[in-house]
Amino acid sequence: MQQIADWLNRLGLGQYAQRFADSDIDPSVLRDLTDQDLEKIGVSLGHRKRILRAISELDEGGSAPEPSRWIEAERRQLTVMFADLVGSTALSTRLDPEELRDVIGGYHRCCTDVISKCGGFVARYMGDGILAYFGYPQAHEEDTERAVRAGLALVAAVAKLRDGAETALRVRIGIATGLVIVGDLRGDGAGPEHEVLGETPNLAARLQALAEPNEVVIDCGTRRLVGELFECRALGPVAVKGFADPVPVWQVIWPSAVDGRFEALRRATTPLVGRDEEIELLMRCYQQAKSGKGRVVLVSGEPGIGKSRIAQTVLERLRGEPHTPFAFLLAPPPGQCTVSNHHAAGTGGRLPARRRRPATAGQARSAAHRDNK
Repeated sequence: MQQIADWLNRLGLGQYAQRFADSDIDPSVLRDLTDQDLEKIGVSLGHRKRILRAISELDEGGSAPEPSRWIEAERRQLTVMFADLVGSTALSTRLDPEELRDVIGGYHRCCTDVISKCGGFVARYMGDGILAYFGYPQAHEEDTERAVRAGLALVAAVAKLRDGAETALRVRIGIATGLVIVGDLRGDGAGPEHEVLGETPNLAARLQALAEPNEVVIDCGTRRLVGELFECRALGPVAVKGFADPVPVWQVIWPSAVDGRFEALRRATTPLVGRDEEIELLMRCYQQAKSGKGRVVLVSGEPGIGKSRIAQTVLERLRGEPHTPFAFLLAPPPGQCTVSNHHAAGTGGRLPARRRRPATAGQARSAAHRDNK
């Protein structure tokens, strides 16, 4: 089934890999698929057209999708998510194997859909666990933010699923960010192409084990990069197995109510230098507008060069002037994951009660090894 998953990933439709696997669709039957077949497994109309077109373009010499391109291992910044279904061991003792397959399959599809919509990549299914990357194979400026939003969205989405007894499913999520080596770690093109090596995936797995049901726990690297975009509760330094020093961790509660990304990510700023000419031009335009000559100024440029900072500086200079600022922010594209405060982390909009985390190495080992299935 990995060939099918790789083929779907190349089409940008990796979110359907688990649905193909659950329906036992392998390369030998790929050419026999119809629009009705794809609709039955939950593929949207537009995506059905893309898949059928790609099937028609397959090499006539064979029915299998071409092998995925060898991706050489590389060093890069990566945000890693581990998600684990709570109570899966109890489910396995209570449900028939086929019923359990349906529950786990629905959980996998739900996780894949949410992670894909947030720009993440599901690297591996491990029973009831999910390993996902944000920042690989495709990188975005805000990958860490995407990962945290995906975590909160997963908690809300999984809570809508039911087990055989009509009980809501729950999930634990750990997220860590740092430098890793990712790709084909064997270096010969024959090994798994999406393996990751480094401290970051190990930490994400440990954080998942420390999380309570329906909680998202993050490390200091993730916390620093998301700034004030989310309301977080500091859990203090926690002893984590395999790490010499206690690790500062946070629980993510919900998205914050800041006015915009600039304010959330740049609370503490250094003095603006080298932009006097641009600032003076904007101030002259403002004075002309005050005199009755309307002015519109477009500030454009590459990401990160200080456009928002220039605008903020102008607003700071106008504090003593009577004016009304308006801010219009770009809405997320249709289908991209968003999380409302009310549904975030399953809290119903309230700050949840929280018991203190283990502080000693022995207690931390017990937490990490408890039966969280």
